[in-house]
Amino acid sequence: MCGRFVSASSPDEIARYFDAEAPEALLEPSYNVAPTNDVYAVLNDGGVRRLDAFHWGLVPIWAKDPRQGSKMINARAETLAAKNAYKPAFKRRRCIIPADGFYEWKKIPGQKTKQPHFIHRPEGEPLAFAGLWEVWRGPDKQGDPLRSCTIVTTSANETMQPLHDRMPVILPASAWEEWLDPANDDIETLGKLLVPAPSELIVTHPVSTEVNSVRNKGAELIDPVDPEAEQGQLA
Repeated sequence: MCGRFVSASSPDEIARYFDAEAPEALLEPSYNVAPTNDVYAVLNDGGVRRLDAFHWGLVPIWAKDPRQGSKMINARAETLAAKNAYKPAFKRRRCIIPADGFYEWKKIPGQKTKQPHFIHRPEGEPLAFAGLWEVWRGPDKQGDPLRSCTIVTTSANETMQPLHDRMPVILPASAWEEWLDPANDDIETLGKLLVPAPSELIVTHPVSTEVNSVRNKGAELIDPVDPEAEQGQLA
């Protein structure tokens, strides 16, 4: 599961990191990206790797309404090749969704409110989430095309297991070219890339429950907190 993440690096920084062309559409930095927000994604379009803006929540080409995407922010790696909503994009329209980190919520015994945690790389480098993208034009094909994306998830590694049983697929740099190549439709081989990241790739720490509100977007959301003090304020 990945329902909130951080995208605060500048588009130029992201483009350089992924060796991609910078985007035309610029998004505001956000420490609390939520479903249906616009997000950056890296894709290979016509032999050129570029960074672009997409709606987060995949809208299949057959959807009658773009609101369908709110239910498709994540796609399970184990079923990509079997589900009609994802299989076409899995074969031809794969992307990388850059993130500075993401959030997950942990159940606390005796407490109603879960404790949010921020998950990130220890050295602060971006995470490369495996993603799929699609173009939706509506039933009448008359409106402006909507480009949307979803984050692929897999089982949790040891670092994530205390928080959740799922996590985003985080692709190593060695897999980027293969994953992004639109001419590569070998879904069996591509599926082998969709595995949990090494446990040492990420670290976690508790953060304020202020992240629970999508209205809060500031950098203070990723600051570490004392979970006992935090839960005490909510009791």
